[in-house]
Amino acid sequence: MALRFDGALKKWNAERGFGFIVADQGAQELFVHISAFPRDGRLPAVGELLSFEIEPDRDGRKRAVHVRRQSAAQPSPAYTTRHKIRRAPKGRHASDFGSRVIGVIMLAALGWYGYTHYASRVEQIKTAPQLAFEAPAPGGFQCDGRKYCSQMTSCKEAKLFLKNCPGVEMDGDHDGVPCEQQWCTSPFAN
Repeated sequence: MALRFDGALKKWNAERGFGFIVADQGAQELFVHISAFPRDGRLPAVGELLSFEIEPDRDGRKRAVHVRRQSAAQPSPAYTTRHKIRRAPKGRHASDFGSRVIGVIMLAALGWYGYTHYASRVEQIKTAPQLAFEAPAPGGFQCDGRKYCSQMTSCKEAKLFLKNCPGVEMDGDHDGVPCEQQWCTSPFAN
C-alpha cells in the first residue's frame, strides 16, 4: 500500500482542470489533475483538506494522485447548476453485463469471419502455383509461375506461356498477342 499524505489545495484552475496541493509535512507545491480526484461531481475548492499519494509524472516531477477528500462537504452549487450530477439507474449493472456479453460475442463472430476469409485466401495462394506446375503443356513445356512480360526472354516464350499457363497477365488488350510493347512488336517476332 502506498504512503498517504495530508495537505490542502492551495491553487485551482477550474477551466484547465488542475491545481497545486501543499502537504502538511512540507511547503513544496505538488501538481494535481482533476482525474486524481474522486468522481463525485464536486469541483475541488481552494483550502479543501485532502489526503493523497505521490507519484512521479513522465518527466520525473512529483504529482498528487489518488486524492481523497477529508471533509464530507456537499457539491459546490456553482458546479451542480452548470453540470447535472448523473446517477446510474437501479439495475444498470445487469444491463452493462448483458451489453458486454453481446459485445464479446459480436467481436468473436467478427474475428471468426475474418479468420475464415483469411484462411481461405491463404489456401488459394498456396494451391494456385502448384496447379501451374502440375500441368505440363504439349511438347514438354511446363509453367514455372512466371506471368508477366518483364519475366519473359522472347516473344516465342511469351506466346507459349499465354497459350498454356493459367493466370498469366501478358495480353492487356486480349487480342491473343502477348507482350506487344516488349517482345512481340517486331515484324520478325514469332
